[in-house]
Amino acid sequence: MISASIELKAQFYDVDPMGIVWHGNYAKFLEQARCALLDSIGFGYLDMATTEWAWPIVDMRTKFVHPVRFTQLIRVTAMLVEWENRLRIDYRVEDVASGKVLTKAQTTQMAVHRETGEALLESPPPLLEAVRRVLT
Repeated sequence: MISASIELKAQFYDVDPMGIVWHGNYAKFLEQARCALLDSIGFGYLDMATTEWAWPIVDMRTKFVHPVRFTQLIRVTAMLVEWENRLRIDYRVEDVASGKVLTKAQTTQMAVHRETGEALLESPPPLLEAVRRVLT
């Protein structure tokens, strides 16, 4: 499985008045891990921008198991689980000190032609080639 991890420290601007990371900020954490994953296969967002396809998020799911608190050091791991017909990435957010799983999430992206807005039902060659290079 292709994966990438990043470590983050929950900042003051991430938390609510109770010192717990506000749920909307998890999308930002996932995005950072997703960027690390896509960069690791040589098909990051700057590479995507050179193609005729955009990759919008069409589905995002998050399961909050335990809260992340102010100053807590976390590891966010992004794992590429589907790429032939869509780009599906699973995520795991863990406490660095204990390894305890705090959050599980998933995003799905589809290739959409930039000019026509047509959704592609299979991933275009640039993504498939990038994944093949890593897997071989």
